[in-house]
Amino acid sequence: MQVYLDNHATTPVDPRVFEAMAPYFLTKFGNPASSSHSFGWEAAEAVRVARAQVAALIGAQATEIVFTSSATESNNLAIKGVVGGRGGGHLIVTTIEHSAVLDPVARLESKGAAGAAGAAVTRLGVDREGRIRLHELAAALRPETVLVSIIAANNEIGVVQDMEAIGALVHAHGALLHSDATQAVGKIPVDVNAWRVDLLSLSGHKLYAPKGVGALYVRADTPLLCQLDGGGHERGLRSGTLNVPGIVGLGEAARLAQEEMAVESVRIARLRDRLREAITGGLEGVRVNGSTGHRLPQNLHLTFEGVEAELLMMSAHEIAVSSGSACTSAKRASSHVLRALGMSDAEAHCSLRFGLGRFTTAAEIDYAATRIVEAVGQLRPLSLP
Repeated sequence: MQVYLDNHATTPVDPRVFEAMAPYFLTKFGNPASSSHSFGWEAAEAVRVARAQVAALIGAQATEIVFTSSATESNNLAIKGVVGGRGGGHLIVTTIEHSAVLDPVARLESKGAAGAAGAAVTRLGVDREGRIRLHELAAALRPETVLVSIIAANNEIGVVQDMEAIGALVHAHGALLHSDATQAVGKIPVDVNAWRVDLLSLSGHKLYAPKGVGALYVRADTPLLCQLDGGGHERGLRSGTLNVPGIVGLGEAARLAQEEMAVESVRIARLRDRLREAITGGLEGVRVNGSTGHRLPQNLHLTFEGVEAELLMMSAHEIAVSSGSACTSAKRASSHVLRALGMSDAEAHCSLRFGLGRFTTAAEIDYAATRIVEAVGQLRPLSLP
């Protein structure tokens, strides 16, 4: 049995999403910027509907949605767009952000990237459960703080931050708040108004839409400097011919998530707990990483004492899991997220991420648990001195 438990890396396209997209590849192929004929009008209407569907999922207005190619592009537009528009300033991020936030922040920080002196950056640590400490965020805020960027739900350990409390704190100070909500949207309720975020990033391929399409929520009147010029698309914030089939797919995926998330998340959380109980019940020396009370329903992150994750994945090769973010899986360095929790490199290298999804079955969970327990049992004697 081949079992896919790497839904944090990417999700399969839901057949209903694919069905909604198909006509826009073949018969409804117009450019939405072509305003002089019906082909363009048809494409523009499809984009309008999808924009409203994405907005509805996160409690936004349709006019506040900017379509991009990915959450990575959305993060770059949000961070560089705010800082570039202000000519520099002070940024606050966490140490457990995705590299799509950490890397643009590091570029802005480097001398000359955001003006002669570059941007000043404060990186907030997290507690052992993977959550920021609000008093540390409050202490880090300065008069010159222009942007705070907090990942809503971590892509490795699945820990969810208290975005409402964070939003209230940041806005009381007068700074702007951005959240990389790539793993949260479609999995847990996201409300941009309750969270008081000014910018929020999301990606299609994390919620059963295709790769190559994403969106950035930009609250009305938020100052943002365009990073991609040429044509003035998306209210002048992101030029480039719109990916109509992908946008339609993202819209349909958002609609499905809004309708089904409440029931789906309960089912997936039960399967997640079933997997955890089967593995921990069959093995000693297994630890859950990150908060258990503030966690995505589809995430399970475990450390297997005395067993290298890479060897475990090779031994149980028919189970698709990950030892970290898909964007860094080719690197041997231990996860910066796990190190931020206080784990050693050795512990981090013994850790696996299990990501359940919409199409995960109980039979797959039972099989995966059995194979993991078997593989650990085989590998541990080999690792003893």
